Amino acid sequence: MTSNKRAKDLARAKADRQAGRRANRAKRQRVINRVVAVAAVVVIAGGGITWWALSNSGGSSDGGNTTPTPQPTQTTGGPTPSPTAQPDPNCSEAPAVRTDDKSFTEPGDAGIKPKTTYSLVLSTNCGDVTIETYPDKAPQTVNSMLFLTQQKYFDLTKCHRLTTGGIFVLQCGDPKAVGSGGPGYQIPDENLPANGANNYPKGTVAMANSGPNTNGSQFFIVYADTTLPPNYTIWGKVTSGLDVIEGIAQAGTETGMGDGAPLQTTVIETAKVKSAPAA
Repeated sequence: MTSNKRAKDLARAKADRQAGRRANRAKRQRVINRVVAVAAVVVIAGGGITWWALSNSGGSSDGGNTTPTPQPTQTTGGPTPSPTAQPDPNCSEAPAVRTDDKSFTEPGDAGIKPKTTYSLVLSTNCGDVTIETYPDKAPQTVNSMLFLTQQKYFDLTKCHRLTTGGIFVLQCGDPKAVGSGGPGYQIPDENLPANGANNYPKGTVAMANSGPNTNGSQFFIVYADTTLPPNYTIWGKVTSGLDVIEGIAQAGTETGMGDGAPLQTTVIETAKVKSAPAA
């Protein structure tokens, strides 16, 4: 065998070996990709199962835990909005939240008068939201919420939770912004709706809780018709600014899942009581 022929044979054998190794690597990568894809589906499916299984999980003893749906896991990742580019372009950069935790043994008298309409005006970094209250239907709840507003309890607090799948709410009212904060007392349930489809219609404002008669300060605003167990006190409705909530919801959650902290940081800068003679 000539040296040239031997060199060609060796080169051909080397090329065959390299081609075989490339084919094996490609095969392994296809297997890895399939495993990763299956794992991702399992994680997503598992999240959905957990979400439903924990839909009535408990919480703190002072009316802190919150939820028409499960308390979201707090996350620290995700994009950080810049002062000029917010996830919701209608929002400005959120101010720092307060660090003190006001606490009361019971609600004081908010001074509700007959034949008077009371509204809460929530001024947020995304715009103003006005909530007309139902003192005739939920007198204890409305008195408590007005009292807390008068005490500036909601000022500089973060709306800590957003749900975007099946249940459509933005949850606020926890100064700790983790789903377990409360004012130190509890209010009994009032004005519970009937069980049925869309029993929490768009614009409804209701109390979050950790079980029967555990209402504290956390509340949720419904931005699209929602069906829930009839366990959450309805105490008002949004009369203006629902588009503010819809914009926050459109930006989604920090994780991109259907339940979690809003991607658009939303802070109640001030909350004020507005009253007027009833029509």
